[in-house]
Amino acid sequence: MAKSYFRENVDEMSPYVPGEQPADGERVVKLNTNENPYPASPRVAEAVNEVMVDARLYPDPVATGLRAAAAEAWGFEPAQIIAGNGSDELLAMLIRAVVPPGEKVAYPVPTYSLYRTLVKGHGAESVTVQWPDDYTLPMKELASSGARLVFVARPNAPTGTVVALDALAALARGLDGVVCVDEAYADFAEDNAFGLVREFGNVIVLRTLSKSFSLAGARVGLGFAQEPLIDGLNKIKDSYNLSRMALAAGEAAVRDLEWMKANVAKVRRTRTRLVGELGRLGVSCTASHANFVFASIGPKARNVYEALKARGILVRYFDEDRVRHGLRITVGTDEEVDELLKALAEILPA
Repeated sequence: MAKSYFRENVDEMSPYVPGEQPADGERVVKLNTNENPYPASPRVAEAVNEVMVDARLYPDPVATGLRAAAAEAWGFEPAQIIAGNGSDELLAMLIRAVVPPGEKVAYPVPTYSLYRTLVKGHGAESVTVQWPDDYTLPMKELASSGARLVFVARPNAPTGTVVALDALAALARGLDGVVCVDEAYADFAEDNAFGLVREFGNVIVLRTLSKSFSLAGARVGLGFAQEPLIDGLNKIKDSYNLSRMALAAGEAAVRDLEWMKANVAKVRRTRTRLVGELGRLGVSCTASHANFVFASIGPKARNVYEALKARGILVRYFDEDRVRHGLRITVGTDEEVDELLKALAEILPA
């Protein structure tokens, strides 16, 4: 056996497994990675084309224009915002900055599986708390976990559920540590946790432009917190963590909120139709506040996933407790949803 040069925790860990990406040119109905089915604002391409002329130059290390746009859009000061290479980088930065190796990070499960990977890779300990059946926040268990950092995805993935804001406020009051509210899908929900940032110094809200802003390929994330938290994260931030193209794309997208909101409205309408049509096929869905639905298929969920894939329709199956009975289905265009429903109408009776 070859000698390993890695730390023990790295040898022991399993890598994060993203949703399947088809080969370029392969024709599939791609409903497995929660990408927005509609294009980004036209302003994005214009902005990226402008900065490509100077791609030889380093990007702005502190994302001045992007942070200014985000501050204006959501009512913060630029000093209360940090930009990352997707919100995934911000999650990793939080763990590095807040959690000493060997200390605890807590989160309710099932949830975004990258949390587990990042914690293990840092050499910290994951404390997982089961969601109750109604997916209300297990606040007491999280607050008493001894964790230096708590992750709460709101809306949660893969279930699409949201927790009450007053429960998150109670957690922030009771935790001797940092509460990270991961709001990757918040624009598809009815409210958000920004108000908690203004109230609590130990709360940070993360956003990504991958979903509602249609910029998954640009990798742009934002963190919102009071200045001491942002100042600490800036100490460990990579010097040039976003490219000039990503910064230009992110700023242009944020400065065109109306385009994003129009796309979100279309996704929400299709989400409602998808849930209704799945119900007519005998498939129930968890009430979703995201751009996907979690469809309860039953013990044959993996078989249905494979049958859909054989028909060129990609959805997400998780072989994990509490969710292996279902499929996470991204809300695509109405035409993509029609193809999915037609296939399910053939597959489910069999």
